Parts: sequence; structure tokens; C-alpha cells
Amino acid sequence: MPDLLLELFSEEIPARMQAKAAEDLRRMVTDRLVAEGLVYEGAKAFATPRRLALTVHGIPARQSDLKQERKGPRVGGAEAAIAGFLKATGLNSLDEAKIQRDPKGDFYIALTEKPGKPTLDVLAEILPLIIRTFPWPKSMRWGERSARPSALQWVRPLHSIVATFGIDTEEPEVVPFTLDGVTTGQTTRGHRFMAPAEFPVRRFDDYVTKLQDANVVLDPERRREIILADARTLCGAQNFELVEDPGLLEEVAGLVEWPVVLMGSFDEAFLAIPDEMIRATIRTNQKCFVVRDPATGRLVNRFILTANIEASDDGAEIRAGNERVIRARLSDAKFFYDTDLKTRLEDRLPKFENIVFHEKLGSQAERIKRIVRLAAEIAPLVGADVELTKRAAELAKADLLTEAVGEFPELQGLMGKYYALAQGEDAAVAAASEEHWKPLGPTDGLPESPVSVAVALADKFDTLLCFWAIVEEPSGSKDPFALRRAALGAVRFILLGFKLNLTSLFLDHLDQTVTYTADVHPARNAVDISMMFQNFKMMTIHRAIDRPVTDEKIAALINSLKPEFKKHLIARSERLLSYFAQRLEGQLREQGARHDLVDAVFSLGGQDDLLMVVRRVEALAKFLDTDDGKTLRAGVKRASNILGIEEKKDKRLYDGAPEAALYRLDEEKALAKAIAEVGPEASAAVAKEDFAGAMTAMAKLRPAVDAFFDKVKVNDDDAAVRENRLKLLNEIRAATRAVADFSKIQD
Repeated sequence: MPDLLLELFSEEIPARMQAKAAEDLRRMVTDRLVAEGLVYEGAKAFATPRRLALTVHGIPARQSDLKQERKGPRVGGAEAAIAGFLKATGLNSLDEAKIQRDPKGDFYIALTEKPGKPTLDVLAEILPLIIRTFPWPKSMRWGERSARPSALQWVRPLHSIVATFGIDTEEPEVVPFTLDGVTTGQTTRGHRFMAPAEFPVRRFDDYVTKLQDANVVLDPERRREIILADARTLCGAQNFELVEDPGLLEEVAGLVEWPVVLMGSFDEAFLAIPDEMIRATIRTNQKCFVVRDPATGRLVNRFILTANIEASDDGAEIRAGNERVIRARLSDAKFFYDTDLKTRLEDRLPKFENIVFHEKLGSQAERIKRIVRLAAEIAPLVGADVELTKRAAELAKADLLTEAVGEFPELQGLMGKYYALAQGEDAAVAAASEEHWKPLGPTDGLPESPVSVAVALADKFDTLLCFWAIVEEPSGSKDPFALRRAALGAVRFILLGFKLNLTSLFLDHLDQTVTYTADVHPARNAVDISMMFQNFKMMTIHRAIDRPVTDEKIAALINSLKPEFKKHLIARSERLLSYFAQRLEGQLREQGARHDLVDAVFSLGGQDDLLMVVRRVEALAKFLDTDDGKTLRAGVKRASNILGIEEKKDKRLYDGAPEAALYRLDEEKALAKAIAEVGPEASAAVAKEDFAGAMTAMAKLRPAVDAFFDKVKVNDDDAAVRENRLKLLNEIRAATRAVADFSKIQD
């Protein structure tokens, strides 16, 4: 079957757009082919800096004929309806229609056949539309027609379109269309400098071969392989090692059509700068790779660049040009680094007083003080030294005001670590500057140092608590303050094994924040204070005070509203806990935990110790793998089902205590006795966080529950006995809820 070759040749396409553009082209063309009834065998798209290319093979030469059956009016129906039917179907008379009998009567049926069009004609219709509606993130108009509203928009000026369609054994045909002055053909061009002449192409294999001969590597994957292999070879020849960078490799492969890899060098004096700063400088400004000594792991004064041309001087001029630029950039970086070292980190902190963290949450300086206070509370809970933690929390954000981080924001935290070590801080304090930002994503590692853990948790908790307090929660896909990431990061820390009572931690921190705001900043005008907690009566403070506002009036009014604050904080902390629970639930499911077991534990409510939730889910899963667990689960589910049916029918709950005097059978008495023993035992085990012990206690219910359902008729004819037995079933449900809601567990 015939194949399609499509090339859109333009000025340079930004590297960051190429991969998505190639995929969009493949998707848009193949989707339209399928919609037109043209099912293909395979398709692949490619991108270079100056072209998007697509091959689709195994396309039918023409569409299939389309047969349609259309039901018309009833036989003997209104003349107007019949006339409309004939006009719509193209029939000349009713003699050409068939009559179909059904239970409602006889109806006219029109059988029409629409012949399929040649695929070449279909392509000539759909390709211009696809090109016009192509979803570039940014596009432009150009040339004399650019002022017209209908002018073609493309990422860069479009110079030519190759569009051929045909089979291997024949000369392909050009798909005929003209788009804004550009007419399709079979002519393309090679490398801009090394092979600029035009040349004809016929089909995809021919196209790839001729591009290769014209110094263009069409496949971006092949360009990446060439760059990586040649870079490794150059480094290995000098006993060095390439610092691999997949993101940079992807970008560089999108900047060249004919990759030529070279090695350059810079002055060894620049190696006094931290390795990460050298790498950021060379990577960001020149798109070059850095090189290290495998024996020491430190960078050496070499770099790898990728040219787009085979120069006659073997790249000497290209290498020298890159070295000049990198020398200048590294000189700037060294100046930033040396300048930063002259000022101690704590001496930078006063500047945070004038930097707003959020208009409703005060300055960065106030936020740092909150983090210090909260980190000190968390430190004993994670085994961290309190004084070191307070010092680490105080300095953790200081490098945001350094020259180096101002130039390279991606080095935040890392530069703080280097500056802290340089001024003689404890290694744990220095490490926290870098590690408290972690994790930055689901695959990012977590710090192991207790001091770093305490500061990281304090940072994330303060962010979440304060934004929840001012009712700024993530909604839908909107999360401008990265609160989801903060919550997921905090959950991952907790799952390391840290036992934290979130309710008391949250409430204490928020309460101290309110007290701090009221006591330390009474002179702040009432409107500012009210904005911090805008969701309740504090919003009306500015209306309740006469001008001029005095410190005493503000402090008095705040004190009078503290009970209102407390109610608000409790409500907001409960909502935040619910949000944490959702994040934990998602995390557990990703790790393979059964979603029904997670639901069974969370449905109990009041789960503010996330680590205990995890351990309870693990213990429940092990218990349900035993015969006792499976049988008890079936019995509890049966009890819950019966109760649900009867409570719905009777429109009441059977939640009172059963009366022992109404027990008629030994099985009832045995079950009541077992529940009386097991319930407290399981609850005591849960209180001691011995979830395995709680499950063992639950297993003791199994014989009594089995015997009850074997011998006892729940819906007894005696109403009082029936009610008592339903209450006994409720006791089963209540006893097992000490460990989980068994009704949520699926078969």
C-alpha cells in the first residue's frame, strides 16, 4: 500500500518545542486519516532544528465506498414529508426506495452509495488544515501577507513543503496544495552551510539517505547517540569522565542537524568555585557538558561542546570562541562567589524584613521565625539536636539573598551549604540549607540527617498551615504555591518512621503564630492583621475601631477575638488533616497497598498520626491473609449487611446496648461474652500501637461469630428479641471498628 512523506521546512525551531511538535504532527495527521476511513499500518515523526518530518506507511489508495440506509416517512404519509425525503436522499422517485415493514407500519427506506475518494485528494484537503491549526506554543506571521488575518502562522517562517504519496514500485505523486504562497513539491535542502543546495526526494527511505548525504541526521535519537558516544570517547581518551545530563543532551540534539563533538578547556583557577556553580555557568550559558576526574569525583578544567559543522580547522576556531565566552562567564561566577563569602549568612537576614512572603502572611523574616519555632518543636520528635535545628532553620533561606543564587536560582540551598561551611557552621546546619528543600519531586531523594528532616518538615508544615489558615487551598489543577508538592513531601518524610501528632502540632503552631502577630506587632494596622485570617470576624476589625488606631485598641480587640481564632484554627487544621489523609492514601496506593484497606482505616476518622495509619493498614493486610481474618471479615460483613437492611427498613439505628436478659440461646451469650472480652483487649492493643496484637484479639471473635450465624435467627418473631439480636450485631461492628471499618473491605 502507498506511503505518505511530509516535510515542513522552516527557519530554526526552538529545541524545547521539537519533540512535542513531532508528536503533534503524527497525532493530527493519523487521527484525521482514521476519521476519513483510511486505516494505516504505521507512522513516525521526526524533528531537526529546521524541519518537521512525518512518514505514514500502509495507507489505502482510496477510501472505501460508503453504503448508507436511511429511514423515511410512513407509506402514505404527508406529501411534504415524502418530498423532503426524496430531496435529502437524492432519489428521483419513490420507485427507487424500498419499503420496510415494522410493528409501527410500513416505511420508505433509501439505500444510497457514496463512492470513496482517492487518498491523494483526501490528503490534499486535510494537510493544509492541519498545518494552519498546528498548536505551536508561540507562532509568527511573516512576509507581505503577514498583515492579513488569514495569513499562515508558524513557529518560524515556513519555506517549503514536501508532500509525496505513492508505492515503492512507482514514482510517487505530489499531494497538491498551496498554503500562503508555499506550494508542495519534492524538493528539500540539507545542512545550512555544508550542503545548502536543493535536491529532490521521492519517498521516506530515499529522503533519509539523501539528508544523510547532505549532512543532516534526521532522527533526534540518533543525534543524541552520536553526541553521547563521541563525548564519552573524548573524555575517556584523557582518563576523564563525562558528567552526563539527559536534559541538556535533549536540548543540544535539538540545536544541531550534524553533531560534531569537541573538547575545550578553561583556567584551572576557576576550579576554586563549587563544582555545581561551574556546571550551572557552563550549562546555562553555553549549553556545554562538564567533565570530572573519576578518581576524585571533582570537576576538571575541561568541557564538551557540540558544534553543527565540520570545520576546516578541526573546530579550533569554534573551540576558542566557546572558551572565550566560558572564561568570561566563569569570571563573573567567581566574582559572585567571592563577594558572597564576605558577608555572613546571618548578616543577610535583616533584609528579609522588607521582602513580602505573601500579602496575608507577612514578610519572609516573619516566616523564618515561624519555621525556627516549629522546627524546634519537631526536632525532639525526629531525634534532632534542638539548638542545631534552630540555627539551621534560621540560616536555611539566607542564600536566597546571595549574588550566586540571584544569578542561578537552581542553586538555592546548595550555595547556602557551601557558605555555611565556609563560615564554620556545623555540618548538620550546612546540610540543612540544601536538604530542607527536598523532595522536589516524586523521584527526588529525602535527607537522612535529623536536623535536615526537622527543618524540612517545619518549612513544609508552615507553608501548608498558613495557606490553609487564609483559605488558599489548591483547587483543580491550580496550585500556585506548590502546596500539593509540600504535602506529598511531608507525607514521604512521615513514612520514614517519624511519629507526629499532627493535630496538636498544627494547632500549637497556628496559635503561637496568632499570639506572635498580636503581641510582637501590635502597631501593624488592623486591616493587615485581619487579612492574615480573613475567613472570620477579624475581617471587620477596621470597621470596629475609631481612627486613629492605637496599639492598645488593636491588642485588646485581638485578645477578645482569640476564642474565635481558636475555632477557626481547629476547623482549618481539620481540613488540612483531611488533605494529608488524601495524599497519604494516594501514596499508599502507588506503593501497592489495597485501596479498600486504606479506606477501611481512614473511614474511622481522627487519623492524625499518619505513620500509625500505615502500620495499621499493614497489620490489617497480614491479618486478612489468614483464615481467621478471612472468616471474620465475612462474618462482620454479613452483620453489617443485615443491619443496613433492617435499619433502612425500620428507619432507625440499632446502636444501644443489648439486654442480657433477652438472650435465649447459648450462641448469643457466647458472642456477647466474646465481644465483651475482645473489644477492650483490641482497643488496649491499638492504644499501645500494637496493631498485630489488636488483630490477634479480633481473631478470637471468629468462633463466636460463626456459631451465632449458624444457630441464631436474627429476625425472630418476637420483636424484643429481634431488636436485641440486631443490637448484638451492632456490637460486632463496633468491636471490629477498634482496628478498621470491615464494611469497607472488598472480597
